Amino acid sequence: MKRYQWVFASLCFGTVLLGLQLSSGVGRFIQYAKQHAEGTAAVTSLRTNLALSASVKDGWSRQQLQDNRAKLREQIQAEAVKRRIAPVDAKLDRIWKAIPGYNGLEVDVEQSLLQNEQQMFPNPPKLVFREIPPKVTLDQLGSQPVYKGNPNKPMAALMINVAWGDEYIPGMLEVLRKHGVHATFFFDGSWLKKNIETARIIQKEGHELSNHAYSHKNMSQLSRSQATEEIAKTEALLQNELGVRNTLFAPPSGDFNQATVDIAYGMKLRTVLWTLDTVDWMKPEPSSVVRKIASRVEPGTLVLMHPTSSSSQALDGMIRAIKNKKLQLGTVSEVLSEKRVPQVESAGQ
Repeated sequence: MKRYQWVFASLCFGTVLLGLQLSSGVGRFIQYAKQHAEGTAAVTSLRTNLALSASVKDGWSRQQLQDNRAKLREQIQAEAVKRRIAPVDAKLDRIWKAIPGYNGLEVDVEQSLLQNEQQMFPNPPKLVFREIPPKVTLDQLGSQPVYKGNPNKPMAALMINVAWGDEYIPGMLEVLRKHGVHATFFFDGSWLKKNIETARIIQKEGHELSNHAYSHKNMSQLSRSQATEEIAKTEALLQNELGVRNTLFAPPSGDFNQATVDIAYGMKLRTVLWTLDTVDWMKPEPSSVVRKIASRVEPGTLVLMHPTSSSSQALDGMIRAIKNKKLQLGTVSEVLSEKRVPQVESAGQ
């Protein structure tokens, strides 16, 4: 009997110990859960508490803080309605063919609200903007040539087709560097093969490098296989020798047909022509080139030139004339992009 009593007492003692351990574990778990919940709540209300602390420091009550938030949201929403600029869809034009779209602009209400709360409700409130993409993009228009950028985009580009000589390139690079302008150079492949080092210098200056076929033939007169080879050989040089991921193709002499555009498009290249031609191969007076550009350049213009005496002497005046029209100068890809040109529209709000 005593033996059974001893076993029973041992079992009871073990149960008590186990209960105490479990109780301790449950207690630790409860304490951890409590601390975790408190931490989560603290993170969730951090922004509110910071704003409230600052407000209290400035003598504001919680009710005043809530009133300020409500008033701020109303102000921002009212400005958002007034300042919204609708995006412009890309379209096909009977004359100019594919015309890129242009992003719209709107006030990001929630981000504006957050920034103004963090800055303790400045008056007038600061506005945060975001771009609105168009519903129809240039890519959605398919295999179409491009002659100009969107007329709502205050930007123009210099496209320099290089197929012969290099004596005028250093001077042109110096002028571009002086004005902080990047152009797009379209290289003839046979020229590029002989002048890789010159191309590297152009690339190092930050200019865009693109495809001008290989041997300056009229693309519309070539078979499909010949046209493909003309583009592919130059593309291989751009990629293998210069590491360029190119997206543009400028047909020599502006000669092409739909097959040319389709072939380039199949290589993920957009066929690009020009809006305004300097006709510098006819050796016009540099002053006449500048006058022509000054009178006819407009938003979205792609200006064609070559490394010639006329264009190299006119380049400084051309850049000044374009900038005097309140247009920014960028590469062809930048002009054709839907991204907005940074404006004062989003500053000082």
